Amino acid sequence: MTNSSSFNIEKLKFNSENLIPAIIQDYKSGKVLMMAYMNPESLKKSIDTGLTCFWSRSRKCYWTKGEESGNLQHIVSISCDCDADTLLIKVNKDGPACHTGEESCFFNRIVDFETEKKEFSINALYELITERKVNPPENSYTSYLFSSGREKIQKKIGEESAEVIIASGKDSVVETVYEIADFCYHTLVLMADMEITPEDITNELKKRFNK
Repeated sequence: MTNSSSFNIEKLKFNSENLIPAIIQDYKSGKVLMMAYMNPESLKKSIDTGLTCFWSRSRKCYWTKGEESGNLQHIVSISCDCDADTLLIKVNKDGPACHTGEESCFFNRIVDFETEKKEFSINALYELITERKVNPPENSYTSYLFSSGREKIQKKIGEESAEVIIASGKDSVVETVYEIADFCYHTLVLMADMEITPEDITNELKKRFNK
């Protein structure tokens, strides 16, 4: 792994214990996964191997995330904040970040000031679908699709595409819009199941647009 940044890591500000906090973020979903500490040597190990390596304050030793569980974190980028005293590391992960089996260590919600009706966007819908995959609530159709397996999701996409054809064949705009919405939703479920993000699709379309 090469360091393409122009920032000199010698300018990083380690604390009195020669440690710096490192926030780990999922590169694809943007979700914050965990926070741990690095010292200069573990940071060097991380850069050299391309895998997150930390310093354990309790055990007084280095540890590579996933070396025992197999849930390795493959580094995409390493940045620091404006004060150079905190790291942000974006990764592609092989499995859950938390030792409890949760995708993220930050799953204990203390307070939530979000309004009941969130502003809609494709990314917001995708995030909600992904959340249903990780933390399936009871009586959730989305969670049902994930638990039924990819073949079930594929079947639903086939059914919905046929409904789009039938509705458009009737020359009904209202029905066609409704069926296209169903088709898009089930496609997003398949994307979440395969860990394909809306950004991946956007980037592919950008390539075609520029041709």
